Amino acid sequence: MSTQLRPTDVKRLNRHWRRRTQGRIALIAESVTQPFNLGSILRTCATFGVETVWLAGNSADPDHPQVGKTALGTEQKLHLEKAADSAQAVAAAQAAGYRVTAVELARDAVPLHEAPLEGDVCLAVGAEDHGCTRALLSAADAVAYIPQIGRVGSLNVAVAAAVAVAETRRREWQDLPGSAEDADPAEAARAH
Repeated sequence: MSTQLRPTDVKRLNRHWRRRTQGRIALIAESVTQPFNLGSILRTCATFGVETVWLAGNSADPDHPQVGKTALGTEQKLHLEKAADSAQAVAAAQAAGYRVTAVELARDAVPLHEAPLEGDVCLAVGAEDHGCTRALLSAADAVAYIPQIGRVGSLNVAVAAAVAVAETRRREWQDLPGSAEDADPAEAARAH
C-alpha cells in the first residue's frame, strides 16, 4: 500500500529533479483578468521552476488578495515583469533568449506534443474569454494547441498553462537516464 511522503522526503525528491533540470522556462500571461486564475498560474510556475512571468495587457494585479489566496505565497518566489502589451512581453522574452510558443487553438498551430519546446522556452497564454490576441500570435515564434477529445471546446487558462508548462518539463526529463528509478518516492522514503 502506498503512503504519502513525509515533508523531508518531498524536499529530497524535489531536489533530485531540480538537479536534473537545465532548461529555462518563462511565461507570458496576456490579459488574464481573473485573480484566481492568475494565482493558479503563478503557483504552477513556481512549482515547475519558471524563471520569469511577464504580465501583459490588463492582467490581474499579482498583489490582489485573491491571487495570493490561490498562489499561497508562491508568487513571491517568481520574477514578475509587467508589460504594456503582448508585443513588449514577446520582445522582452526573445531578448532574454527565449523562443516564444503561444498556446492557443489557432490556424497553423501544431499539437503541443509536437511543438518546439526544447531549450529555453517562453510559453504564452491569453485571456480567459478570447485567448491570445492576434498581435501575440503573430509575434510568437510558434503556436501550439492542446489536443482535446471531449465535448468541451477549451480549457480554463490556468489549466492550459499548467498542461503546457508540465509538457515542457516532461520533454526535458523524458530522455534522462534512470529518471524513473532514481526518483522513486518509495525508495526515497525507505532510504531515510
